[in-house]
Amino acid sequence: MLTQTSQEMKLKRIFIKSQLPEKLAFLQTLSHNIWWSWNADAQELFRSIDPEQFVALNYNPVALLESVDPSRLLELSQDKAYLKQVAAVKKSFEKYMAVPKKKGPKLAYFSMEYGLHISLKLYSGGLGVLAGDYLKEASDSNVELFGVGLLYRYGYFNQGLSMNGDQIHLYPPQKFTQLPIQPVRGADGNWLKVAVPIQGRIVQAKIWKLPIGRINLYLLDTDHEDNSQDDRALTHMLYGGDNEHRLKQEILLGIGGVRAIEAMDLQPEVYHLNEGHAGFLSIERLKNFVDTGMDFKEAKEAVRSSSLYTTHTPVPAGHDHFPEHMMRNYLYNYAGDLGISWEDFIALGRTNPHDAGEDFNMSKLSIALSQRVNGVSKLHGEVSQEMFTPLYPGYTAEEVHIGYVTNSVHYPTWIANDLHKLYSTEFGKDWVADQSNHDIWRKIHKVDDKKLFSVQQNLKTRLLDYVREKLQVDMQRRGESPRMIFDILSKIDNEALVLGFARRFATYKRATLLFQNEERLEKLVNRTGQPVIFLFAGKAHPADQGGQDLIRHIIHISKKPQFAGKVIFLEDYNMEMAKFLTQGVDIWLNTPTRPLEASGTSGMKAALNGRPNFSVLDGWWAEGYRPDAGWALPLERTYEEQHLQNELDAEVIYHTMEEDIIPTYFDRDKSGISKKWMGYVKQIIAEVAPTFTMKRMMDDYYDRFYFPLGESEQAFSKENYQPAKDLASWKANVIEKWEGIRVRENNSFDSVNHALPVGETFTANLLVDLNGLSSEDVTLEACFYHRADDGKVTLKRADSFKVAPAQDGAYKYTLDVDPQLAGVYEYGFRLRPTHPLMPHAQDLNLVYWL
Repeated sequence: MLTQTSQEMKLKRIFIKSQLPEKLAFLQTLSHNIWWSWNADAQELFRSIDPEQFVALNYNPVALLESVDPSRLLELSQDKAYLKQVAAVKKSFEKYMAVPKKKGPKLAYFSMEYGLHISLKLYSGGLGVLAGDYLKEASDSNVELFGVGLLYRYGYFNQGLSMNGDQIHLYPPQKFTQLPIQPVRGADGNWLKVAVPIQGRIVQAKIWKLPIGRINLYLLDTDHEDNSQDDRALTHMLYGGDNEHRLKQEILLGIGGVRAIEAMDLQPEVYHLNEGHAGFLSIERLKNFVDTGMDFKEAKEAVRSSSLYTTHTPVPAGHDHFPEHMMRNYLYNYAGDLGISWEDFIALGRTNPHDAGEDFNMSKLSIALSQRVNGVSKLHGEVSQEMFTPLYPGYTAEEVHIGYVTNSVHYPTWIANDLHKLYSTEFGKDWVADQSNHDIWRKIHKVDDKKLFSVQQNLKTRLLDYVREKLQVDMQRRGESPRMIFDILSKIDNEALVLGFARRFATYKRATLLFQNEERLEKLVNRTGQPVIFLFAGKAHPADQGGQDLIRHIIHISKKPQFAGKVIFLEDYNMEMAKFLTQGVDIWLNTPTRPLEASGTSGMKAALNGRPNFSVLDGWWAEGYRPDAGWALPLERTYEEQHLQNELDAEVIYHTMEEDIIPTYFDRDKSGISKKWMGYVKQIIAEVAPTFTMKRMMDDYYDRFYFPLGESEQAFSKENYQPAKDLASWKANVIEKWEGIRVRENNSFDSVNHALPVGETFTANLLVDLNGLSSEDVTLEACFYHRADDGKVTLKRADSFKVAPAQDGAYKYTLDVDPQLAGVYEYGFRLRPTHPLMPHAQDLNLVYWL
């Protein structure tokens, strides 16, 4: 007799693993190396398996191969044309992978996020996409570099929007089995794990490997059964949780990352900290050196000799900082491990070591323990010098040792395939290997305007088709009325001039600047026969209510009848959407508050695709702008009050659009081409794009930082780090004797009672008691400064004194110099330490004004 219980469904889960036919086996290998993501032929291999499913799976080939119908695989295994494509890609991949590594220092690159592909939720925005592009170029350039980061279960949020424009934060989990990652195993075959101390307990982190062409990215993962629920959450979300959660993640990245490197025996020579998130790696390295028998000061020299810190933002909120009580709870034992007091430990992250109320700042820690520091554009380097000048009393901003390398973008990732084919036809075979060569790009002038315009128009049509499709799906999901949806979609005009604004929605980026004068904007977008569309996209951090308010405001504007189909916000900005936008818009728009844009890279991606920029002369555009390749708002502020500056900048945008940009774009000849517009297009391709390719950026890092640091590491590590120990001893001696330096005589030009005629020499004769130091230990210089009306002091020139021994341990310093200046200046005599192993004046942060 049947019972109710026996009739109930009883099911078990079974995983039926997809098995590729032998002729398609290479697809499995290819799917687990994201080289495929920047190779158009490899992308097509996966897309052609099932185009709709490939898009639905966020272009994830691992997930695609796992889910594809076996009958489809069998069909492809018998398709001669497809097999020929597979063979061609396999040959290209194997040839690419077989090239020997270039010589150079072995590099460890640490970053909290990596934007490699939409299917890998390891990034939130520009910092991560830059890091991802950098690793791809490291593979293409075939250098000795590997990355270190965290493997997030949920990553950064997916963005949804309510009908009212409120941002909704969605966190779908990643399925690690559908990612191109593999466990790192030890010699015994077991999964490698590292133990990381966090608040008195041990957290176990598994190590995963993610192949990126010829190099690897190693990722730490705490979301497994060895850890408590709280500790498993450490690698759940990127930039999620409170400040304490951020501290724990940064301990995991820095300390855990170094331990992972040791466990894998990778032995890098140079460590690159991509932002201060990784700062604790230097603390762990200090501990390792102390464990070998060094004292703290010796270990500090060893760590600094091989460390580079890159700062990415002039915005104070972008520099992580933690209160002392929190630091004490998590890192107190490290002070003892290093053999120093807690006060000395906490001072590593402070400007004023005696200010008990000052937070521990990760950027200051990273600067203190790195020999070299850089910003990410020329202007940002200067802004960073200003920002960190308080760390170096006695020096002006332009003397601070912070350099720069301007950010760039990975050409194969961001170029439209149709445009790349056009470039390659004119630029020649294998030109991408020399992609920063301006002479190659200047060949674009030989391309027929009509042919180039046609390619760009097709890309714009593709973009607007994508916009229509996405808007319809998103607005229906939000519950918008069918009438509104139809009205908006029907007014999207393929012949419009399209401007794109897509980036992180932080308030300083001024996404709503255009809406200062809605009446003026209404006339601008509705000109008869000259339609204009503004496309917006971007996410605001879940804790940034101001940024979310900007999104809400744009949504409200976009629903007004006069702006329907003219002002559009696309939800859930990601790397694939960024490709559609930067390849398809006519102009890339950027309006940050001066000078808070460290670099920016989205405009560079647009430039690669021949899209002129219209931006504030801040960040990268301060270097890239040319009046024949785009438009600019000036860097200089006119008003101190920001709301007045916003009004002025908005008026400049309206005026430039009305009087220049729109007329130029629509001034067509009989063939439908605007010659003047195509002049802008060709100039941004020829003169701007090659400067901002990742190949140029990689070369700059090697020339300015990696090669010097590699030489430094070799110099300091000789004979079991004896030079590092000697330098530490020398510094201790200088510090001990510094306050005892005295000036016995000072016979200098009497600037109080006399003016110095132009062309005459300035003379100074001093007798200085160096308190037992040698004249070789110091440099005495006369520094001439100009003081501006706002009180800012700028160094105009510094001239070193000649020195000769005198009597009783004192030294005679003499100077005869023509300052070659005219006007009112201020001068002083500055004594500073100097040593052959010091890379810059601030390496021992002492000055003595005589």
